[in-house]
Formats: sequence, C-alpha cells, structure tokens
Amino acid sequence: MYAIVEIAGQQFKVEAGMEIFVNRLPYAVGTVVDFDKVLLIDQDGAVKVGAPYVEGVKVTTTVLGRAERGVYDRLKGDKVLVFKKKRRKGYQKCNGHRHYFTKLQINTIA
Repeated sequence: MYAIVEIAGQQFKVEAGMEIFVNRLPYAVGTVVDFDKVLLIDQDGAVKVGAPYVEGVKVTTTVLGRAERGVYDRLKGDKVLVFKKKRRKGYQKCNGHRHYFTKLQINTIA
C-alpha cells in the first residue's frame, strides 16, 4: 500500500515505515502530525485518485528530527553553489547555501 501525499507544497510517494526528508516544518521532535492532502492511494492494486484530494484518507507521521537556524546537525542538505561570471568584464561572484530539512517517519496510511 502506498499513497501520494502533499506535504509543504511538494508531493511525496510514501509507504508505512518509510522515512522522508521534507522542507522545514514548524513541529517539535516527537510530534505526531496528520496530513490529509492525499492525492492518490493504492491498496493492493485498487487505485483511488482524488479530485483534488481523496476523501477520508490521512497519513500519520512522527517528526524524527528538525534543523533550525543556528543549530548544526545533520538535517541540512548538500551545499549548492551559484557561480556567476561575465566574460571579459572581470566580474565573478560565488554564492551558496544549504537547505534545512525536517525528517518524518510515516506511521500509518488510513
């Protein structure tokens, strides 16, 4: 059984027991969070597609970890470098950032 759920504006394919990284959410570690924006659910080959969401289905998750600004832990993404250059002008600029994530464990799809 799997479901496609919308979390923080992005779509994820989830199954029970799975761990995913999503954009930073404002929940504390250990909080149980329900997401009811389920776009599709597959129960042993019986696919149900919502318009836009499937009625009466929710995904229950637990927050395992959370990255906060100023707290250095392992819930930051890879470094993304943005390099700009204009040739023959002597202009070069390099910027970068690391994105913060929240780690969720999928408990049930009901």
